[in-house]
Amino acid sequence: MTVEYVDAGEAVDQGNLSGKIAGGEVAPPVVQNVDYERILNAASEPQNWLTYYGAYNGQRYSPLDQITTDNVKRLVPAWVFQAGSSGLIAGASTYSFEAAPIVVDGVMFLAGWDGWVWALDAVTGKEIWRYKHAVPFDVSLCCGNVNRGVAVAKGRVFLVTANAHVLALDATTGKRVWDKTYGDVRAGESATVAPLVVKNLVIVGSSGGEFGVRGHLDAFDLDSGEHQWRCYTVPKPGEPGSETWPADGEAWARGGANCWVTGTFDAETNLLYVGTGNPAPDFDGAVREGDNLYTDSIIAVDVDAGQIRWHYQCTPHDVWDYDSIGECILFERDGRKLLGHFDKNGYFFVLDRTTGERVSITPFVDRITWGAITRDGQVTAKVYPDEEGVPVHFYPGPAGAKEWTHAAYSPRTELFYVPVQDVGATATRRRREFKESIPYWGAGVQVDIEEAVGSISAFDANGDEKWRWRNELPMCASVLATAGDLVFAGEPSGEFNALDARTGEQLWQFQCGSGHHSSPTSYMVDGRQYVAVPVGWGGWAEGFLPGMLGAGHGSALLVFALPE
Repeated sequence: MTVEYVDAGEAVDQGNLSGKIAGGEVAPPVVQNVDYERILNAASEPQNWLTYYGAYNGQRYSPLDQITTDNVKRLVPAWVFQAGSSGLIAGASTYSFEAAPIVVDGVMFLAGWDGWVWALDAVTGKEIWRYKHAVPFDVSLCCGNVNRGVAVAKGRVFLVTANAHVLALDATTGKRVWDKTYGDVRAGESATVAPLVVKNLVIVGSSGGEFGVRGHLDAFDLDSGEHQWRCYTVPKPGEPGSETWPADGEAWARGGANCWVTGTFDAETNLLYVGTGNPAPDFDGAVREGDNLYTDSIIAVDVDAGQIRWHYQCTPHDVWDYDSIGECILFERDGRKLLGHFDKNGYFFVLDRTTGERVSITPFVDRITWGAITRDGQVTAKVYPDEEGVPVHFYPGPAGAKEWTHAAYSPRTELFYVPVQDVGATATRRRREFKESIPYWGAGVQVDIEEAVGSISAFDANGDEKWRWRNELPMCASVLATAGDLVFAGEPSGEFNALDARTGEQLWQFQCGSGHHSSPTSYMVDGRQYVAVPVGWGGWAEGFLPGMLGAGHGSALLVFALPE
């Protein structure tokens, strides 16, 4: 039978269906003069939030102090932006609003699921322009249709897309400047990370470890988009670390270790500090005997060469899905350059960030049954899925005692503030043959619905807990610390809280109408401080709070300020 060819015509750009056509509305050129030096000295312009964590150090600390412990009770909504939930792959059970809003001199740049980017007036919430990337319907996504944010520099906005592209947009119009592919969607690779601009590089990491891919970091020239280097996070045979993988077969080639959370950077060491993800398959360790470097590790990467200078593995031979992708917070103590990392496995690691030397290890969650790590770094596995078809229960579950959502550090109080998830899970090993782009978990997993609790816990650099604000549900969103001695933290049930950074006392609360799974930021325009938080429950909720899979899925950005 002959089928006559039918011309389907031109696809409609969804970004043109909102009345906001890229180029039709123009943002002021506030990003034109944002360069490496300004980002390096972000703390000197606290009115802006120039990069993902606010600064290269990853502290998620705002030096703004207009909103204080005394007046925060007067905080009110200033404006709301409704993003909507349209999109082919943005079903109610998959998408989540996970971004960290970037603000430059009164203009906010915000990323959403499904390839959306918006430029907004940071005072009124008025939309200036929007961009919509055409993401294929059949992209393999492990853990939700999400995007954690954008980077800005030299007049451009940088983002990744679910189908593993990295883009540069004109910051004034939203028009695409360049578009590069850095992952193979046919193999199960994707991208969710917020890019990081360092020097003249745009640095991004890959996602897709649950599909048996080999993780990597990539750097692109900021101006041209030309690829500069790739750093694989699983060594191939013959490279340092390859002895931690089976000598025969291709376990290393599908070993995981994806870098799907933004790294931090120290200009003095010239090192990028990045956490790597789980090995693949997640739970079936028998097919990948050994420690499986550089999975579940903190790696220090020379930002010019793209080479690993040192590493520290938090969970050798992981069979619990304990990615070490959590942020690496840079701080100093007694003149020593240190790094703090709260790992999914339930332990707080402090390392010397120049050498990778271990300084301290302490637990930060009550229930840890998978194993134990001694203060001198000895890891002992106790409970894990090692027999086919036999269920094994352990704490924390695969989402971790803290998921990707970020802790914060205040140099005023010298305390770390961590969102804790005290949730267990049962894994039953189910061996599967590897097939490209098919989930490669190696087990069936059921996360506990009962006895799931959480907290915002404050720790000093020694790992001593100073206070704990308890919650009936796990805390599944990033926290924000400010110079007003406040800690802002959102709950899965929609409440947005302000806590006293020194005592943990709850000082203010607002119900946002949907659960929090994002990263709030703070900024100032015309002398008025704002706190912005995206709300939109979803993503991999079955992994960290399955009891709320049916909760309302919002998609709004709420911005708060003191009354004028």
